[in-house]
Amino acid sequence: MHLPRPFRRRGPAAWAAAAVTAAALVTAPQFAAASPLPPSPQASAKVDPALAAAVAGGGEATFFVVLKDQADLTTAQRKRAHGAKAQAAFKELRAHAERTQKPLTSFLDERKVGHQDFWIANTVQVSGGADLVAELTKRSDVARVVKEQHYELDDVNTTTTTTASGTATTATATAEIPVEWGVRDIGADKVWSQFDNRGEGIVIANIDSGVQYDHPDLVANYRGNNGDGSFTHDYNWYDPSGQCGDTGTPCDNNGHGTHTMGTMAGAGGIGVAPHARWIAAKGCESRSCSDASLLASGQWILAPTDHNGENPRPELAPHIVNNSWGGGRTTFYQDIVEAWNAAGIFEAFAAGNAGDGRTCSTTEAPGAQAPAYGVGAYDSTGAIASFSGFGPSLVDGSMKPNISAPGVAIRSAWPGSTHQTSNGTSMATPHVAGAVALLWSAAPALIGDIDRTRALLNQGARDVDDTHCGGTPAANNVWGEGKLDILASVTKAPKEAATVSGTVTDRATGGPLGDITVSATDASGTRTVTSGSDGGYRLNLVPGTYDFTFSGYGYATTRLDDVVLADDQKLTQDAPLDPVPHHSVTGTVLDVTGKPLARATVQVTGTPIAAVTSRADGTFTLPRVAEGTYTLDVTPAAPALCNGIAGAGLTVDGAETTTIRLPERTDAFGNSCAPAAYAWIKGTDKVALSGDEDARTIPLPFWVSLYGVDYNSASVTTNGLVNFMAPRLGDYDNTALPASGKPDGIAAAFWDDLVLDKKSSVMTATTGKTGTRKFAIVWNDAVLVSDRSRVTFEVVFEEATGAITFQYRTVPGNGAGATVGTENQTGTDALLYSYDQAVLTNGSAIRFAQGAK
Repeated sequence: MHLPRPFRRRGPAAWAAAAVTAAALVTAPQFAAASPLPPSPQASAKVDPALAAAVAGGGEATFFVVLKDQADLTTAQRKRAHGAKAQAAFKELRAHAERTQKPLTSFLDERKVGHQDFWIANTVQVSGGADLVAELTKRSDVARVVKEQHYELDDVNTTTTTTASGTATTATATAEIPVEWGVRDIGADKVWSQFDNRGEGIVIANIDSGVQYDHPDLVANYRGNNGDGSFTHDYNWYDPSGQCGDTGTPCDNNGHGTHTMGTMAGAGGIGVAPHARWIAAKGCESRSCSDASLLASGQWILAPTDHNGENPRPELAPHIVNNSWGGGRTTFYQDIVEAWNAAGIFEAFAAGNAGDGRTCSTTEAPGAQAPAYGVGAYDSTGAIASFSGFGPSLVDGSMKPNISAPGVAIRSAWPGSTHQTSNGTSMATPHVAGAVALLWSAAPALIGDIDRTRALLNQGARDVDDTHCGGTPAANNVWGEGKLDILASVTKAPKEAATVSGTVTDRATGGPLGDITVSATDASGTRTVTSGSDGGYRLNLVPGTYDFTFSGYGYATTRLDDVVLADDQKLTQDAPLDPVPHHSVTGTVLDVTGKPLARATVQVTGTPIAAVTSRADGTFTLPRVAEGTYTLDVTPAAPALCNGIAGAGLTVDGAETTTIRLPERTDAFGNSCAPAAYAWIKGTDKVALSGDEDARTIPLPFWVSLYGVDYNSASVTTNGLVNFMAPRLGDYDNTALPASGKPDGIAAAFWDDLVLDKKSSVMTATTGKTGTRKFAIVWNDAVLVSDRSRVTFEVVFEEATGAITFQYRTVPGNGAGATVGTENQTGTDALLYSYDQAVLTNGSAIRFAQGAK
């Protein structure tokens, strides 16, 4: 939704989203009233009724085309090691999607329809009307077309909020509770004491509203914490919607995700597995979770990427993922659940809060679908929560929930470094996810074995006899298998493990070393833990032969190879590390054009060295860096314009001097931008465009490509836009890119609220010979509504290269209110040059080169 800035003279057009509310937080799903379906979509059972209603009468909608052909994941299921299973699943899923989606995406490209492709569920997201829906349903490779849904997180169950981290004020307790009641009730604290196990060596994740990564109860075991005051967010955090900004830094603009992560892995008695490491994907934009963001997050869980969604590394997939969201009767997210299970990733889903304490079949998808492990909620008195969804599943008749866990008056972490008490199956589900971390840490032979793990959770659960919705006293549609009891499950588990523990110290001083990474590698993969502040570490490992490494900033890496571990062996392995020399590093930062760049941040990644800022002449100094090999990250100050982020290799074995030139900034598609030589093209042919909120579609003299789709016509608007998708009026309310909502598929040379009066005009011109032609669209003396000043600018398309150049002849206020950049056809990717920034100058040009991804 494009929100207006304060100086706008009018509000944006009304915007409505067909939303299905979250099962995880009480409100029930809303469905549109039945309406006549248009003739073409109605003819096929493949069409989701909500989609057919949305495109009736000439409407358009965003929807997913789900393909029939699904990947065969049996090879991944046969793999033993966690990393190997994830690698195999990722390889097969992506290759299968590329092969089977090609005919469909070629069809869409021919019709100039933008699309976003997903490999984990073999589905393609598009936008269009009834004609497109009808064409797609006739295809033999299409299983169904489904309207995009949004799942809304709701805070109506929130009861109390603490005023500071570590203190609680609730309706039932006035003193601090050392261990939260839910943690005690499932026996997690007894697993800690009886098995000396708190989730060491296990990586847990959530798909939620984000996480406050530096919350005092969560920061220590965030996998992106380098242990030295610095953080690496790539592969440990993902925000597909870009709600947290383009810096790649985690955020939580709702609180829900921080709360669920606290219950899984928080310190201070709030978390079930406080020594498990955690990562997170922001599948919910804020209170709303879109199908697109959830699908992108589902892919990232199986194959984590950098913050741009590039360079996937499935070997870094988490062991466990929590999903405290859901809604409605069915979703195609079950394809993702099955992919995770094949990859050995345990998933837990909220069963939903649509219950009323009596009515059966109130669980919600995906937790209500057979492939998912759905979780119900109960309170501290042992009674089932009034809101907890009951089975049997309306989707497939399966018993739901699978198990129940504490979900009423659950105190956990909250953004702002505080705590909050909340209710919901959202709160119950992370108890199960954390419990699996304890189980897999204590019994590493179970890692990746989803069926045996579920069986042990079920066997350990405390039965509750309530068969009014069907089932038996031991397994029914109110409680599932009963109340989660992780102590019983760990006790029943086949341990088949050796324990390695010890202390890491500084050889020179004998003092303990915290935050040292201890890795144990065998033929099946690597498990890691981090030493505590006392230098201590502990690992449970399947018997076998391992190579150990002890590494940390400022110390030489120590290796121990071919360590043979037997079942039930207790090995003490201390590790004294040798400190290494330190040296100065100096250098110069250059911008994308090769000129010295001031105010750029220079950081030696993975070290405690404080970041420095380049001086006016681009120079910087890092006075003391330990010997070793690092990445030197250089980030330009905002506005970044066309300057990208550099990651330069740095080897320190003495005093070092380096020069770093920033690359061109790119978007996910591979488009890049750079300053260009100004060469104004004067318009020769007038476009019939005038006044306020006017638009005209014009032919293009040659094919123009935008995000891989070719066009021979485009819509030109009074507000400085070239729109390749469709003419659209009322687009005066410019915003940062990318953004949900229309317009999409645009080249924004100077997107702002503009009016064309008698002194203004929009003109076109074509120059050059066939093959090397340039086509310019020129706005002459357009009036800025905000201050009545005038701006002259143009868009130039190049036939030979496909590049798009924006040129500025006169720019009042340096373009302080405008949006400049390009956005793809689904509003999910963009290359933004500037937004509300006074960075444009008279007589300047910016060239956008088209990627080929």
